[in-house]
Amino acid sequence: MKDENDHVSVYELRGFAADDLHGAMNETYAISRGTKCEKFLFSLSLNPPPNERVETPVFDDAIARVEDRLGLAGQPRAIVLHEKDGRRHAHAVWSRIDAETMTARRMDYSREPMQEVARELYREHGWQMLEGFADRSKSDPRNFTLEQWQQAMRIGKDAGQVKESLGDLRQSFSL
Repeated sequence: MKDENDHVSVYELRGFAADDLHGAMNETYAISRGTKCEKFLFSLSLNPPPNERVETPVFDDAIARVEDRLGLAGQPRAIVLHEKDGRRHAHAVWSRIDAETMTARRMDYSREPMQEVARELYREHGWQMLEGFADRSKSDPRNFTLEQWQQAMRIGKDAGQVKESLGDLRQSFSL
């Protein structure tokens, strides 16, 4: 665990023979080797608004909603809670492998259900939502995904500038 965290705890391990996080992840990996699934884990990071103090039941509720909407109910799951600079965060990781059938749970189109849950939580708790998040039609087309940001970092470029340049290039070639 990183030194930048004020506090880290394994909040829950469910559906594993192992009783520690490292053992649970090794167990999930070992089971996945009996399948052709390469992405055998599904993870969720809950990072509340900067000025909000979020209690554990709110994290529990959010995780349960995502689990239900993505068809992960009953799957082995680990939840880690941590504080960084006084802010609480939660991370949940599920095994996608159904151990009885040795098949992976489908995770196509997982982004939209998770965003729906996030919008619901913002509204229910009265948290300030960015305009583009509340209404997708108002989102900034220069925004980028985590994957795009990571790729830009690998090549030493600013992700926003790369996306803007690609948009300009795309426009110059459109008929």
